[in-house]
Amino acid sequence: MPLRPVLAAALGSAALLCAAVAPATAAPTAAPAESVTVDPTGRLADDGTVTLSGTYTCTGATGPVFISSSLSQDTPNYRHGIGGTQAVCDGAEHHWENTGSVTSEKLKPGAAHVEATILELRNTGGLPLPSFHATGEQDITLTKA
Repeated sequence: MPLRPVLAAALGSAALLCAAVAPATAAPTAAPAESVTVDPTGRLADDGTVTLSGTYTCTGATGPVFISSSLSQDTPNYRHGIGGTQAVCDGAEHHWENTGSVTSEKLKPGAAHVEATILELRNTGGLPLPSFHATGEQDITLTKA
């Protein structure tokens, strides 16, 4: 099975599990040495493919770690998931880049808002549970690719 569908399913399951078990007011917190940034410009291709990027730093992971990203444009409460990238949590700063297609809404060049999250799937008693390392948000400009 290709990696992207497996990754999408794992991240989607983790997000649903988080919503079910985490208090509504819980916010992901980052260790002082952990962060994720979003570049101020994203790329939008004619076919609707969006590419977002930034940097991240994380440490202490024991399970698989991913950088997920979401984008909103005209409706702030409606976010589009844009890809997912496997991360390396070795304490060094790394570049991330996620690409995904949006088919349910026509995106256009201009202002948008992106949120990126470092999410680890930790094995807890045989069940992989999500553990957040850091989140970052950025108002960006989508430009034609």
